[in-house]
Amino acid sequence: MFKVNDNYLKLPGSYLFSTIAKKVNAFTAANPDKKIIRLGIGDVTQPLSESVISSLHIAVDEMADAKTFRGYAPDLGYEFLRNAIAENDYKMRGCEIYPDEIFVSDGAKCDSGNIQEIFAADTRIAVCDPVYPVYVDSNVMAGRCGDYDESKGTWSNVIYMPCTAENNYAPELPKETPDVIYLCFPNNPTGSAITKDELQRWVDYANKNKALIIYDAAYEAYISEGDVPHSVYECEGARTCAIELHSFSKNAGFTGVRLGYTVVPKDLKCGDVSLNSLWARRHSTKYNGAPYIVQRAGEAVYSEKGKKEIKELVAYYMKNASYILNGLKEAGYTVSGGVNAPYIWLKTPDNMTSWEFFDYLLEKANVVGTPGSGFGPSGEGYFRLTAFGNYENTVEAVDRIKRL
Repeated sequence: MFKVNDNYLKLPGSYLFSTIAKKVNAFTAANPDKKIIRLGIGDVTQPLSESVISSLHIAVDEMADAKTFRGYAPDLGYEFLRNAIAENDYKMRGCEIYPDEIFVSDGAKCDSGNIQEIFAADTRIAVCDPVYPVYVDSNVMAGRCGDYDESKGTWSNVIYMPCTAENNYAPELPKETPDVIYLCFPNNPTGSAITKDELQRWVDYANKNKALIIYDAAYEAYISEGDVPHSVYECEGARTCAIELHSFSKNAGFTGVRLGYTVVPKDLKCGDVSLNSLWARRHSTKYNGAPYIVQRAGEAVYSEKGKKEIKELVAYYMKNASYILNGLKEAGYTVSGGVNAPYIWLKTPDNMTSWEFFDYLLEKANVVGTPGSGFGPSGEGYFRLTAFGNYENTVEAVDRIKRL
């Protein structure tokens, strides 16, 4: 008789955004005349840039010609894209990262969930609290997280690093020593960022304690302050203790196109075992690569015209973020984020729980956000709004909230 992986049965309820979708669908069915404005899931709304579209069209035409047709992509991704990434995202920032340390994929979410496969079953993880759910859930599925305490919203074998207003939503070094540390800056969901000096402390800690940092840099394009690092590899010693995840979803609007990459330096080893080699084996065994046409679209992001278009796209969403941030402040809410990230983190009013405020906003303002408790116990009593809507809807949503 076959058996299931019963670690899946330990997961509480459904995935956070699936629960939100069910609630919104039920409300919409009962109130078909209401205009729902969605500022919950971090999905972009603006079209792909002209450079990206042009590159897609050219690549599609190439696929229609036997002379230029492409089949399976190389394991790491096409060299033209990896070279562009190495040059623009790393070399131009003074980071020592090479094309053969870059693994192209179909997005950072997949990589953030899959990367745990190269670590031992008894690996102890540390996560920021609140945290992007995939980091924890994927390790639960692998059997690493122990038992779930429903009353606390915590797992027995996970080290939680609270990110609260008191520490400016930046975690302190953990008292227990983890094997793997997940960091995401600029942060999802709080929108917070840390300085290069603060990140250097984490790199030094990881090297000293033989721990590994998995650094999610999906939102680095939204950084506006000069002392905030765009990559963990800006820090000395990061090549021996850090893996970095990147996405084209939020900077270039590729949520529906799917493209990302992971960096695993060759200096990163566990004893004599190269993590670069392990990830390469996992990548080649379980993945056939992002489509050629999509990788060509990714290459276009790094053209001079593409860079200009991406800056304009990011500026559009950050204009939304500024409107949300300032509008909620005017309405008396306690808010943060929205400066180096497209997320605004707000304290729920009148001691409402996160889900109570979700229902309140949906019913009274017809606005959808994300309950902070869905990101971990320290998220209770908080709420996340995203800046990825169109500007007109964003203005209307904030104005509705201000009228409550």
